[in-house]
Amino acid sequence: MKYNPISIAEINHAKERISDDIIRTPLVRFNIDDETTEIYLKLENLQPQRAFKIRAASNAVRKYNKKQLGKGIWTISSGNWAQSLAWMAGKIGTKCTIIVPEDIPAKKEEAIKQLRGEIIKVPLEIGLPILATREFEGMDGVFIHPFSDLDVMAGNATIALEILDDLPDFDTLLIPWGGGGLACGIASAIRALRPDVKIYATEIETCTPLATAFKQRGVPDNIPYSQSFVDAIGYPFLLTEMYELAKELLDGSIVVGLEETADAIRLLSQRNCVVAEGGGALSVAAALSGKAGKGKIVCIISGGNIDSGKLIKILKNEKL
Repeated sequence: MKYNPISIAEINHAKERISDDIIRTPLVRFNIDDETTEIYLKLENLQPQRAFKIRAASNAVRKYNKKQLGKGIWTISSGNWAQSLAWMAGKIGTKCTIIVPEDIPAKKEEAIKQLRGEIIKVPLEIGLPILATREFEGMDGVFIHPFSDLDVMAGNATIALEILDDLPDFDTLLIPWGGGGLACGIASAIRALRPDVKIYATEIETCTPLATAFKQRGVPDNIPYSQSFVDAIGYPFLLTEMYELAKELLDGSIVVGLEETADAIRLLSQRNCVVAEGGGALSVAAALSGKAGKGKIVCIISGGNIDSGKLIKILKNEKL
């Protein structure tokens, strides 16, 4: 499988298609003192279900008609994608089944069930291969991939159009990397409309598949992984088609530490009253590290579904 960057025409079609399901999120200045750097926050944590993924879910689901969705939809997700897809399934009146990892955060599991999503828990070693095979025994209906899907990436890419409208002269864009659907979608639009912008993925130190692939010039055979409070991102997988697209679109991947990420979550709350989950704060942690350079830096705050207990500990600067 090989993907080309998403065309501006398809991104504009996605913008129209999803308009009734999403909100146009604000781009706000991060309230920190720095004479050489301006950091801006694209607040996708304010979307329905508190994550950017509603854009992708809306665009992917609304490409099908009711007959095609008669047997429902299914996917694999650690939480945010599951919530958004279940929400869309409820809007159009079809069932949604989600394969989830056994260690899914309690808050996200509860949210999926509230949206009437059916959950099947599997060990990580069983769930991850589904991302490549797109198959699971006994599953019926339409499978919608959480990131390796053109319609998914086109929905995500609509974020770029809003950023360019609000701040056309920014210098650098930082995007959390999970599977690559967000980064490659947004970067498709930016490369077409502002090819001079520096675009970096951001990853957590506990799992760095993209940074490792860039360093090795190929998808790594073995990706070290350890669990952390950054639970919506940083799983040990990298699909070849997403790596190849990322090579074409991104300038690299910036890796940040757990303490840096916790500091970013705390600062977002203190300075801008923004609640971000671990993955959502990676871009800010990268900007504050100085690794992205100076100038006007836009950070994608991809989600705000953080466990309240973890958030309290972070705000108190306690060990997680």
